[in-house]
Amino acid sequence: MATTTIADAPRVGAAEPERPPASRRRHRVPITPYLYIAPFFIVFGLFGLFPLVYTAVISLFEWNPIGDKTFIGLENYAFLVADPRFWNAAGNTLSIWVLSTVPQLAFALVLAAVLNQALLKFKTGFRMAVLVPNITSVLAVGIVFTQLFGRDYGMINTVIEAFGGSRIDWVREGFASQVAISTMIMWRWTGYNALIYLAAMQSIPRSLYESAEIDGAGRIRQFFAVTIPQVRPTIIFTVIVSTIGGLQVFAEPLIFGGQGGVTGGQSRQFQTLALFLYEQGFRNLDFGYGSAIAWALFLIIVVLTVVNLTLSSRIASDETRPNGLGRVRLRGRMTRKEGAK
Repeated sequence: MATTTIADAPRVGAAEPERPPASRRRHRVPITPYLYIAPFFIVFGLFGLFPLVYTAVISLFEWNPIGDKTFIGLENYAFLVADPRFWNAAGNTLSIWVLSTVPQLAFALVLAAVLNQALLKFKTGFRMAVLVPNITSVLAVGIVFTQLFGRDYGMINTVIEAFGGSRIDWVREGFASQVAISTMIMWRWTGYNALIYLAAMQSIPRSLYESAEIDGAGRIRQFFAVTIPQVRPTIIFTVIVSTIGGLQVFAEPLIFGGQGGVTGGQSRQFQTLALFLYEQGFRNLDFGYGSAIAWALFLIIVVLTVVNLTLSSRIASDETRPNGLGRVRLRGRMTRKEGAK
């Protein structure tokens, strides 16, 4: 038992240490956390925010880097809205984005489910192999796919002819060229997204699969009733990232088109917004108009990202309502999700 001595007892009349006023204690702000996050905001301000604002300023000028700079207000944007080349590039960009993103994410989900199987041998080797296309040089990928989709000696046309079809001019035909470019993008990014899905699948509790198996669900039913709902946040993330990247596609159509890559072919049949921006800003040296195109592309990306987030949040909220929509049906029997009452 602890004892208190006379020396330990507080002395009567002794002065207490002076404490700062309550108002000063209330408004004291720790500086250390802000110092930890300061490098990110400094780098973002220099290489992210400043170029964005400066581009907006340039878009208000008729700006030639080796000539005069004249303030013209919103004339670049007015010309942009009336420019058919811009709308053609926007349509091509959206078409290539849909053709590449939807199959890419679907294949990535299936590939991740295969790599997640417990009985699969050489897992590490397969997981490293699916990432090889992503770390391969874009130039090398473009050269290989240009040869594959060649009109006269390409392997794709050879296979088509073997089945009785006719040769396709993949570079000159509009939809065919977009399919070829989308295939190139899919080949590069499917494995990357598959590894992201695989990481999410490995965090799913095995008890969910065991419960589904007891209820009689097969592999396919488990995939749609257990795996996809559990990795939905990851799917939303990849959709948003793929949207941002797909709308800025530049290297693949540039390499695929060869000498006419900047204009997207003779008829601009696969020119994207990024290529149109490069053509006007760096080939024609019209920095003002190129900056207006850059801001238009930025606004399109923001709008589509917000739409994706809104739809994804609405779908997720509908599936978690306590009105029976959050149940999983397995072979005619209704089984509530884990944690539901």
